[in-house]
Amino acid sequence: MTTTEGCLRVGQLAPDFTATAVFEQEFKTIKLSDYRGKYVVLFFYPLDFTFVCPTEITAFSDRFEEFKELGTEVLGVSVDSEFSHLAWIQTDRKDGGVGDLAYPLVSDIKKDISTDYNVLDPEAGIALRGLFIMDKEGIIQHATVNNLSFGRSVDETLRTLKAIQYVQAHPDEVCPAGWQPGDKTMNPDPVKSKVYFAAV
Repeated sequence: MTTTEGCLRVGQLAPDFTATAVFEQEFKTIKLSDYRGKYVVLFFYPLDFTFVCPTEITAFSDRFEEFKELGTEVLGVSVDSEFSHLAWIQTDRKDGGVGDLAYPLVSDIKKDISTDYNVLDPEAGIALRGLFIMDKEGIIQHATVNNLSFGRSVDETLRTLKAIQYVQAHPDEVCPAGWQPGDKTMNPDPVKSKVYFAAV
């Protein structure tokens, strides 16, 4: 399975977009650049009314307060229309819906956003499970893409977000593998980094 060609990568300004979203059961216009000054978790999913997707969407919603405490907004995007999003939100979880969500679902019915973020599968015409974390300046700090059949981890998204925020607040430090808040960091220096390695 291939995606459209593109050169989007971490360290770049996230492609801006304006689109219709559903939030609190209303249609709203969302512009990504309006979120400057906050961190943003932008995730793509294949389709409404499918199987893995509602487990991810509700998991992010159920943990939304944790993102909010970190000054972070969450946006979900698929190639469905805003009408499909609304119908899915108005469907109970026990019936395969997602119910009310704590963040907006964005309609990418023209597939422009999925294309710009290089997550559109041109054969299937739907987005792969791409996830991007942008900092307060709108710069992409993290990007992952899963294939269609397996979901993502909210825990890992939060851990990565916290690591991003930590190193941006402490530019002379870097976070080793599996870093969690409170864990030791290291100095990215051939000599000073030995302090960390000597302690592990």
